[in-house]
Amino acid sequence: MSSKKHWSPGSDVAVQSVERSERGGWIVSGVFAPNGICPDCGLHSRRRHGWRRRRLQDYPAHGDEVTVDLAICRWRCQAPACPRRTFSDQIASIARPFARRTSRVGEIVTHLGHATGGRPAERLLHRLGLGVSDDTVLRQLKNRAQDSGESPTVIGIDDWSWRKSQTYGTIIVDLERRVVIDILEDRDVVSCTNWLKRHPEVEVISRDRCGLYAQAARQGAPHRMSTLT
Repeated sequence: MSSKKHWSPGSDVAVQSVERSERGGWIVSGVFAPNGICPDCGLHSRRRHGWRRRRLQDYPAHGDEVTVDLAICRWRCQAPACPRRTFSDQIASIARPFARRTSRVGEIVTHLGHATGGRPAERLLHRLGLGVSDDTVLRQLKNRAQDSGESPTVIGIDDWSWRKSQTYGTIIVDLERRVVIDILEDRDVVSCTNWLKRHPEVEVISRDRCGLYAQAARQGAPHRMSTLT
């Protein structure tokens, strides 16, 4: 196919072939550019150990799913003092470690999940050709919340609907950066209180008129400001 480069998930990937899968989607086979830099000691290795493959979900094409079958070079670390004997090239520009989809797809999942919630995001993603479940959407949101680097000082606490009109949790948002920082599995005074006690850096808490969150703010952050929204 003459336009192979347009199927590449990143500039470091050389596409070798684009084929139809048995399920009707596309399989893009590619090779990640070898670099041989040990992630522990930083030494550049010249001794190859073999290859490993990763299958990643990528942007859909005309509504059909696209899977990237990526070949990644493995190396032997030749530094005597390095505890790592073998390693694979890092593909941070394409996907996170252990991820099943490319980072750019992960961003779409996060944005839709943040804007619409689990099940609505699942329906929209399936219409776009991205087969992602509602559980995966919520897991992605929670992982991104845990990855946020800076400590929040102004937060908002409100209900989170795991299943509308049946099961509720608690969502905690950094109001200064407008990002979700945590999702609690239930809507409970004890859970909210414990969370606030673990985060003494919080200075201002914005909440609704629910007595549950007011009680949690009094118990978990008695010396901090609580405002109604």
